[in-house]
Amino acid sequence: MGLCRQGFGEGLKEAAEKNDNIVGLCCDLTISTKMDIFRTAFPERFIEMGVAEQNMIGVASGLAMEGKVPFCASYAVFAPGRCWDQIRVSAAYQKLNIKIIGAHAGLSVGPDGATHQALEDISSLRAIPNLTILAPCDYHETKKATLKMAEYAGPVYMRIPREETPILTDKNDSYEIGKAYTIYKPIGESKTVIIGAGPILNEAIEASKALEKSHNIGITIINSHTIKPLDKKTILESVKGKNIIFTIEEHQQIGGLFGAVSELMAQENPIKIVQIGVNDSFGESGKPEELMVKYGLTRTFIYKKIINLISKVKNQISN
Repeated sequence: MGLCRQGFGEGLKEAAEKNDNIVGLCCDLTISTKMDIFRTAFPERFIEMGVAEQNMIGVASGLAMEGKVPFCASYAVFAPGRCWDQIRVSAAYQKLNIKIIGAHAGLSVGPDGATHQALEDISSLRAIPNLTILAPCDYHETKKATLKMAEYAGPVYMRIPREETPILTDKNDSYEIGKAYTIYKPIGESKTVIIGAGPILNEAIEASKALEKSHNIGITIINSHTIKPLDKKTILESVKGKNIIFTIEEHQQIGGLFGAVSELMAQENPIKIVQIGVNDSFGESGKPEELMVKYGLTRTFIYKKIINLISKVKNQISN
């Protein structure tokens, strides 16, 4: 288990040790976002913005225009939630080198409830030109993504959860922005594909292991950690010969990874796509594990949904 936001904090400090132009900005959530790791190491390069997300992006834009590489951290409901216009016009329109961290994304905020559970952040940003969107799956991948963001030219948004999540990758695994990869392969034949992003991939992996053991259903799982630009080549190659695929995300079904994959398939390879995500609903207050059950994002739900869908497809083909 590990904290993705810890990976961000440590990655930012490491990146800043190599690049004196990296600066940190935060909106009164320095400890929660783990920006305090950077602040402690480089107090002269840190700016506490207070509760002023729109101003944070404006200040970051000015810094970027002067050659700095600003990393801006807040909760995802506030950035991008409260500063979408500034991200669109100041950062993306001008292609400025601004990095935005949306922490506490998804249902993992738990008891804080619907007002603090960002389930729309990806969809709200995906249509903005020039903006890269990342959703790393664990501590190691978040740290590597942060290091790559520091080298990457242009505006980037990265969403990370609050709670500790399982470690799914190794610290030595390669990571490249814009490049998806297979995070799980079955022992036998692969009969379908799950395309996902973020820590929820762990639920997909556990469901897939159970399906292979109980029903001999082999599932390949693709980690599409970069939502935009989508790795079209890897995804299209992974679905060859399949008649049904699944997407999974701790986000609204509308406009997120499901939307991105559906748009690709509609143009390149029409195929049935089944989405696993939050179904056009706000979250609510509760323990994270309880909310994952209620909103159908657990391994048990994934297991049952895949069994039911594959059975239906088999019946349709045989008839």
